[in-house]
Amino acid sequence: MNNLSTTTSIRLASLDILRGFDLFLLVFFQPVFVALGQKMNLPFIDDILYQFDHEQWIGFRFWDLVMPLFLFMTGAAMPFSFSKYRVDKNKRPIYRRIVKRVVLLFLFGMIVQGNLLGLDPKHIYFYTNTLQAIAIGYLIAAVIQLHLSFRWQMGATLLLLLIYWIPMTFGGDFTPQGNFAEQVDQVVLGRFRDGVSWKEDGTWAFSPGYTYTWIWSSLTFGVTVMLGAFAGKIMKEGGDDRRRVVQKLLIIGLLLVGMAWLWSFQMPVIKRIWTGSMTLLSGGFCFLLMGLFYYWIDYKGRSLGLNWLKIYGMNSITAYLLGEVINFRCVVGSLSYGLQPYLGDYYSVWLSFGNYLIVFFILRAMYKQRIFWKI
Repeated sequence: MNNLSTTTSIRLASLDILRGFDLFLLVFFQPVFVALGQKMNLPFIDDILYQFDHEQWIGFRFWDLVMPLFLFMTGAAMPFSFSKYRVDKNKRPIYRRIVKRVVLLFLFGMIVQGNLLGLDPKHIYFYTNTLQAIAIGYLIAAVIQLHLSFRWQMGATLLLLLIYWIPMTFGGDFTPQGNFAEQVDQVVLGRFRDGVSWKEDGTWAFSPGYTYTWIWSSLTFGVTVMLGAFAGKIMKEGGDDRRRVVQKLLIIGLLLVGMAWLWSFQMPVIKRIWTGSMTLLSGGFCFLLMGLFYYWIDYKGRSLGLNWLKIYGMNSITAYLLGEVINFRCVVGSLSYGLQPYLGDYYSVWLSFGNYLIVFFILRAMYKQRIFWKI
């Protein structure tokens, strides 16, 4: 499996380009644009910047789509990479690869956000990162796809939503501290949960400001990956009639958005706990984006000006780790400190831009040499 990419002879450019678009937003455009926007005194900029941050609780902003799209694209590649294993009675080789990927993604997640490199046991967090959400969603989706027919895959996906919904509806409320998923995380993760604060006497407490949940939300992570897998199946099996593929992707996307809106009256759209309505809403947007990219790139064959996004899309894990873990600002500062008097307050913007530009050049060099990090 090639870094969340397809590895079969049937490779759709839209998969790599859409994934690359997602990673470009994450490890270049958003941090640089936000840094620049915060320095600009323009009357409309705050409204734009608002969309490039996460919603605090109920609601959905543009930036809330980035993580679901990452999970969705993981699922979209699975029908291509799993096709030869479904008919193989011996599933041990594929499960070895699945377990390896899950373990590595969990470790990478702990490096990015779990403070693993801090070497401080008091501040190591087990499950708190996008890569770990991908790992669990991928594991759930892999088991479903390897052992169930398409009809039963649909049923299993609906069952995941049902299992998530029951205790969330009847075992708590939808407040930050009162929801069932929060209770599960506190019990299961304990002091290894992100947001834990330590006191001088050696005791610890959960921070009321940390409202993300992971354990119970793993069920809906799996649903998001499965929605991507259903999109991948549509594209894989509909290659002879690509116009029909576009229609299916767009129609399903609109239906999911409509269903999410109806469900939101009972279960609010809350990205931080990955509610069922948020899962369908973000999944619907992902279907619509996939349909648009598939239409323009694979159906119309118009990828000119977009192929550079493969630099990010075909090395997505590398891009994420470089962008989130390694700070190249010191390199930029060492080489361009003379610009500080001329740039003034915008010097910090230059440091941010230079940091992510270095990430881009590293990824570009890997792409040119056909080096794709496999996990």
